[in-house]
Amino acid sequence: MLNAIKAPKKTKTGPVLPALFLLCVAVIFSACTPAPENWQLSGRTMGTTYHITAVDVPRSIERSQLQTLIDSELQQVNQEMSTYIHDSELMRFNRSPVGEAIPVSEPLADVVQMSLDIYRRSDGAFEVTVGPLVNLWGFGPQPEPEQIPSDADIARLQQLIGSDALKVTREPDTITRQRPVEIDLSAIAKGHGVDRIAMLLEQQGIRNYLVEIGGELRTLGVNPKGKTWRIGIESPDSMGQMVQQPIDVSGEAVATSGDYRNYYERDGVRYAHSIDPRTGRPLKHRLASVTVVADTCAEADGLATALNVLGAEAGMALAEREKLAVFMLVKTDKGFEERYSTAFAPYLERSE
Repeated sequence: MLNAIKAPKKTKTGPVLPALFLLCVAVIFSACTPAPENWQLSGRTMGTTYHITAVDVPRSIERSQLQTLIDSELQQVNQEMSTYIHDSELMRFNRSPVGEAIPVSEPLADVVQMSLDIYRRSDGAFEVTVGPLVNLWGFGPQPEPEQIPSDADIARLQQLIGSDALKVTREPDTITRQRPVEIDLSAIAKGHGVDRIAMLLEQQGIRNYLVEIGGELRTLGVNPKGKTWRIGIESPDSMGQMVQQPIDVSGEAVATSGDYRNYYERDGVRYAHSIDPRTGRPLKHRLASVTVVADTCAEADGLATALNVLGAEAGMALAEREKLAVFMLVKTDKGFEERYSTAFAPYLERSE
């Protein structure tokens, strides 16, 4: 649910903030060091920021060269998958003829194929064609609506969504849409971008790193202190302040989806930015956020969104069924309750 391509939407509660933040990744190096081996690199992409910590960088690599490679790779991801770039590959596909197999790049086919897999695994909770409903409720480029959408408007737009209308074929890579649905990869493209940068670093011989884009991250090896990477899961308490649940991760990716920051109110009713594609309406359950640990950040990103839509009970049932490492924060009358799957328990045990 964290917007991957679009600029963060501001609401009365402030901008959407990443639900993960880093612990102990800011390292100060002496200016007199002739060839620094531990680098902090950062910039902007996908309407948010990225931060990279690279440890034991091979001395054959120049810092400016690596920064250029990173920025170029992220620009390429945007050119493939942005809905804000008119001539991006994705937007060209969205304007293509219905019923025709459209040749696409391997990365776009990969991400759409993974999206369809998560769509099936979540019984339709993860939906990359939900854009029209998101816009209708005022969580897209348009401002918040003056009036809450009518049942008729919702029903009409529900006819325009559905991943069952999409088909991906490989070698050659094509995507076909059987109905005039439009794909928006905001709920998974940011994670894919993290994976792309992780692969780029490994191609450069960097074996210890942390890559983070807008709160979604992936790690490998050790941090600058030679220890396992430690990240903190953001947890709002009953007063709206932040505490941390630290976990150790290395060689894994982490993503979070949540609703407790991005919403608006009408006549005393709270409307969260996450839309359930099965009902066409904002989520009403008490799941505040869900964090997923997975092998790739794209999968963690997509699964976090799917589980957030499913809610605490159905989402945890899916996590246990598929042995997913999942941590949830559920709203209660007394604050927030922590819940986690069997596969997530070892992360908490290691952090104690």
